[in-house]
Amino acid sequence: MSLKAVRAFLTALDKAHPEARSELIYHNTFELLVSVVLSAQATDVSVNKATRALYEEAPDPASMAALGEEGIARHIRTIGLWRSKAHNVALLCQQLLEKHGGQVPGTREELEALPGVGRKTANVILNIAFDQPTMAVDTHIFRLGNRTGLAPGKTVRAVEDELVRRIPAEMLRPAHHWLILHGRYVCKARTPECWRCPVTEWCLYPEKNKIPPRR
Repeated sequence: MSLKAVRAFLTALDKAHPEARSELIYHNTFELLVSVVLSAQATDVSVNKATRALYEEAPDPASMAALGEEGIARHIRTIGLWRSKAHNVALLCQQLLEKHGGQVPGTREELEALPGVGRKTANVILNIAFDQPTMAVDTHIFRLGNRTGLAPGKTVRAVEDELVRRIPAEMLRPAHHWLILHGRYVCKARTPECWRCPVTEWCLYPEKNKIPPRR
């Protein structure tokens, strides 16, 4: 896909999702961080259901640290990998209190040093909470990058680097949300709905014209 096509592709997604934002429900940067950590291998819907009561009881690092691992686990048992996630969130809260004055840090190095926080999670926090032009590549964006020809790559990091290189700077930050929503609701893994896709004109997916419209 040419750079001109990349811009047109993203402009069409912008029109399709003019108010695109994270579907996680949170009230502050700390809650966002915890929700993103919990969302690994889990849906945003399942995380939102689990964290509603958790955040009512513990909306900040101090109160969540006071809950402890078992107290956190009590709220998130419906989420995949809940036991290890409860362990990481408890440690994360302790580190925020001990090393960052209870605040979520705003650099990649500090974020990735926190328990349960990898590159993808750090990119989400930097993008949403700190307005940085980062690209967090989840399964949806990895699939889109390869399927559409937007940013082919064999690894998550390769797709991320290619997206950062090819997407116009002023579009990079919102593109994270456009791509996730498009992959979640239209360009699905097993049954892409090419018949209602707003970017088929630029998409290089070889099977796109073989998928019949849904009746």
